[in-house]
Amino acid sequence: MTLPGVRALGWVKAATMASRRRLAEDEGGPRAPAPGSQHAALYVHWPYCEKRCSYCSFNKYIPRGVDEAAMRRCLVTEAQTLLQLSGVRRVKSVFFGGGTPSLASPHTVAAVLEAVAQATHLPADSEVTLEANPTSAPSSRLAAFGAAGVNRLSIGLQSLDDTELQLLGRAHSASDALQTLAEARRLFPGRVSVDLLLGLPAQQLSLERGTALFTQVRQGALPAPDPELAAEMYQEGRAVLREAGFRQYEVSNFARNGALSTHNWTYWQCGQYLGIGPGAHGRFVPQGAGGHTREARIQTLEPDNWMKEVMLFGHGTRRRIPLGELELLEEVLAMGLRTDVGITHQHWQQFEPQLTLRDLFGAGKEAQELLEQGLLLLDHRGLRCSWEGLAVLDSMLPTLLSQLQEAWQQRTPSPVPGG
Repeated sequence: MTLPGVRALGWVKAATMASRRRLAEDEGGPRAPAPGSQHAALYVHWPYCEKRCSYCSFNKYIPRGVDEAAMRRCLVTEAQTLLQLSGVRRVKSVFFGGGTPSLASPHTVAAVLEAVAQATHLPADSEVTLEANPTSAPSSRLAAFGAAGVNRLSIGLQSLDDTELQLLGRAHSASDALQTLAEARRLFPGRVSVDLLLGLPAQQLSLERGTALFTQVRQGALPAPDPELAAEMYQEGRAVLREAGFRQYEVSNFARNGALSTHNWTYWQCGQYLGIGPGAHGRFVPQGAGGHTREARIQTLEPDNWMKEVMLFGHGTRRRIPLGELELLEEVLAMGLRTDVGITHQHWQQFEPQLTLRDLFGAGKEAQELLEQGLLLLDHRGLRCSWEGLAVLDSMLPTLLSQLQEAWQQRTPSPVPGG
């Protein structure tokens, strides 16, 4: 379907036919390319919102007016520049996040996707996700985003209780949320995800510094979350979802019928990703500029300043942080163990061909205790958490990271002065 004024990209039609494909395979998810690969995911940040939700700490702004044409041009320019700098030849997924990207025009989404398709290979079955809030996503608008190239929706329901929604500062009701969800499932069958908060103050919500809820709890206006109740709610939620046929493929992500997010899988497998837009983050090797080391990149936060930099330099990168070998391995370990697949031997060897997972975690006392308790598994497949271990990963990670750091230091001793 093509709507007036919105040009559907050629690859979108094929993507629709392939949208129900099952995702992989013997490792339980899409395969991540090697660290210096010419493959990457692309994240596009739309920084504007209608209002500030009390729990949100993301980079967002409530504008008096948005020059969307200027923002569109800058998003396109930065995408083209970073694709060239990275040397990326294939974009596996595109994720429009925010902020509230469903406030953007479908024309903006189509323009970014067209620019990506012209600059590199964007396969017909690439996952293209848009975050949407119920108040900004009526049926006709959702259909227009589909015509622009979106084939997956991530809807910010957060709660289906009107009292909780008011506390969270949301602009929609539970009824609005259910109506939007029904329309999304009709338009994007099998390609819809929702965000739900497990609890609130006096339950489980993680309070982020700088948010209204954080301030209210600190000032005593609201009770602090109860850690024990939080753990109980989390375990109950996992059990309910498993009974309903959902696979917990990551600590806080669940999917049914193989419909896991390929974009998020790239993050957890430490694949390359480019961050486009104000405040966006990226991780890639700037091969197109002759670089050989992976960099963490952070774009300028404030939209007007970011646009000025993009117009001057082609991109608004504010910080470039080269990642050392140990830092990269720490990310591989911490991110990979968040998934039910964990870290396979083959995947680890792409980043560290000398120290194997068995070398690192097969003999250490602390890791052995976790293995004996059944919280951690190390076998022919690799290293991963058990069902029970996923729930307490945060408490295990310091031990595992410390063991990795010690092994790394033993392998690479410090130079002796005066040698």
